Amino acid sequence: MKIATWNVNGIRARAAQVCEFLEREQPDVLCLQELKANIDQVPEQCKTDAYHIYWHGSTMKAYSGVSLHVRKGASEPAFSHPDFDMESRIVAARCGNLVLASVYVPNGGKDYPAKLDFMRKLGGWAKRVHAEGCELVICGDVNIARTERDVHPVERKNVIGQLAEERALFEELIDDHLVDVHRQLEPDNERLFTWWAPWRNMRQRNIGWRLDYVLASKPIAARVQSCAVQREFGTSDHGPVVMTYQ
Repeated sequence: MKIATWNVNGIRARAAQVCEFLEREQPDVLCLQELKANIDQVPEQCKTDAYHIYWHGSTMKAYSGVSLHVRKGASEPAFSHPDFDMESRIVAARCGNLVLASVYVPNGGKDYPAKLDFMRKLGGWAKRVHAEGCELVICGDVNIARTERDVHPVERKNVIGQLAEERALFEELIDDHLVDVHRQLEPDNERLFTWWAPWRNMRQRNIGWRLDYVLASKPIAARVQSCAVQREFGTSDHGPVVMTYQ
């Protein structure tokens, strides 16, 4: 099972790259964030027949939007949006006992309290999913560097995305049920980043932040074989993250 997540920073600008990624990686699940497009603006070439797809396009032009792609198989996924969804920021799919979610947490620059509220409600929703006996995989751009080492030393500042109360809410989301899969596999990697500012060759120099995550229920995390960020792929300021598990 291969699950991928990518903040594309504009589906119209990255349509060919999304197709290339799908062709090369053949993921079973693909989560995209920051579509920056209404549903009717999604390029036709991205609407592949190999997947059940829910395009949760933004009604606010050039802002927000997520999608969830589930490879067609035995049963059709049941797509939904938790009641705390705002600005087209989360789409979930239930496939039997598995719940998948593509999430784009607000960055908080325009409305920091709204970001904190979103994180609290996301944590509560995750607990309800587990209480129902389901396994859960949350993929996406959380817009929080989980710890100090998830930011390059020269980028560590007292700014939104690195604040203590945000990180505390992130830990509450993970709680006793979820695992930060990438960090589980690379506990000592001090240069594990997924976002790089688009200037001064930050990406090439790997001076970045880790903002994109795969969070999985413990039974799934125990079967993970690999998880990697593809820093060299694409022209978004985020790199795709790809996880495989048995």
